[in-house]
Amino acid sequence: MGDMNWLEAMTMQTQIGKVMETNQYTEKFGLSLSDEEARLIVAERTNSLRTQKRVEFGESIVPRLIYEFCDSDYIDQGNYVQTMIRLQDIFYLFKNEMMDEITDDELIHFMKEQFETICYGDLEYLEGTCLEIFAQAVRAGYRGHHRSDGRDEYAQFDEVPRWDRELYMEVLRELCWR
Repeated sequence: MGDMNWLEAMTMQTQIGKVMETNQYTEKFGLSLSDEEARLIVAERTNSLRTQKRVEFGESIVPRLIYEFCDSDYIDQGNYVQTMIRLQDIFYLFKNEMMDEITDDELIHFMKEQFETICYGDLEYLEGTCLEIFAQAVRAGYRGHHRSDGRDEYAQFDEVPRWDRELYMEVLRELCWR
């Protein structure tokens, strides 16, 4: 038991170091993590892995999420830590939901694209709508995401009508000419 605690502590320190290294890149987007914030994110990663009954070998997904999402229009210093914690929770949940039929990169790319475009930074919508719909397709056998690396996939599954600028302008013209 003592060896396991030592091993866990070493693993946690390594993960914290990797998360802190991301500051060199993310500072150009106005984002940085303190040592305490990095510890919190890594601790929450451990909790998320336990909750989802997952094991992660090798590199943590956290730095990859940070690098992918740090340039988001919807993440600032004020919501950075909580957003990263939530994104890793969502990531692990949907790795399970998609029965590991999607690679880490495919899922991360898909998450980022929807977060920026369809969800406009809304994590609830990302999890409860975009990823849920996509996970259903993957569980049903869809594999197109392998060709696209998870990019440009959602439109074919999207069930929610979207605002269309051209249609809006057409209706506006009609209303103005009446």
